[in-house]
Amino acid sequence: MSENKQNDIELVEKLNVSIKNIKTEIAKVIVGQEEIIDQILTGLFSKGHCLLVGVPGLAKTLLIKTIAEVLDLKFSRIQFTPDLMPGDITGTEIIEEDRSTKERRFRFIKGPVFANIILADEINRTPPKTQSALLEAMQENMVTAAGVSYRLEQPFFVLATQNPIEQEGTYPLPEAQLDRFMFNLWLDYPGYNEEVSIIKTTTVGNIPELKKVLTAKEIIEFQNLVLRTPVAENVIEYAVKIAQSTRPDNSGKDYVKKWVNWGAGPRASQFLILAAKANAIMEGRFTPSIEDVKKFIVPVLRHRIIPNFSAEAEGISSVDIIERLIS
Repeated sequence: MSENKQNDIELVEKLNVSIKNIKTEIAKVIVGQEEIIDQILTGLFSKGHCLLVGVPGLAKTLLIKTIAEVLDLKFSRIQFTPDLMPGDITGTEIIEEDRSTKERRFRFIKGPVFANIILADEINRTPPKTQSALLEAMQENMVTAAGVSYRLEQPFFVLATQNPIEQEGTYPLPEAQLDRFMFNLWLDYPGYNEEVSIIKTTTVGNIPELKKVLTAKEIIEFQNLVLRTPVAENVIEYAVKIAQSTRPDNSGKDYVKKWVNWGAGPRASQFLILAAKANAIMEGRFTPSIEDVKKFIVPVLRHRIIPNFSAEAEGISSVDIIERLIS
């Protein structure tokens, strides 16, 4: 066995143990939400970004802060408001005077986007110009100010939140910008037993001490391992068939032609395969199966299928269409 292959086997085993430790630490603060935590970690190791949608009070912000604390990463929270400017995210130039020479020169002050995990809280509360400043950083992994480009620290992971109620005065993300998010994750209300546990643990004043599990260097190593993970041809073909079947022009499904305006692009197929690879190695396996792809079809496609007027009139959502495709 080659040395590289042996190293990769050891890395898969190390990641599998690390994931268990991460979940143990997160569980000290967050009750339940196991599926959402899995999906966020899958996004992180796939170099993807996540959009979390849920009503207020479901601990979206606390969950993201807890994950950042367990991973030894620099965390930054940006509260999106209608008066937020692009410079408030990326940074601004200030004029600085040299005391000895009295010369004035511009100096760039880095904004909160220069961190490893960015919480973009209520991203739909700010105008498109400001939204695009963050989305450009997500796409390019750099910020340009006054003609100078600044590379963002790695790993770079954006978790944006949206409130599905109170849409008055909001600026919904355009489809092209939504497409930059790997996953669209919906948080539901907790079950009865979960809510009882939440109340017990959050009303006693105990602040749990969280241990750091992974460093930035280790996360980058695991991200590269995901890229190197081999995938069988039939798994790739399955992901592409699913993505293509959402497109009215390509799909052989009558209900897709009837209900869908626009389907998912090639980025959906890429994210399905990356998510499947990350999920496999997180579970200690060396190659993904079709079942790994199926696990992420809803979060990958939910925001990439645009239902038409007929679907809306019949109360058909993108998730309804996805579930019919899977079945």
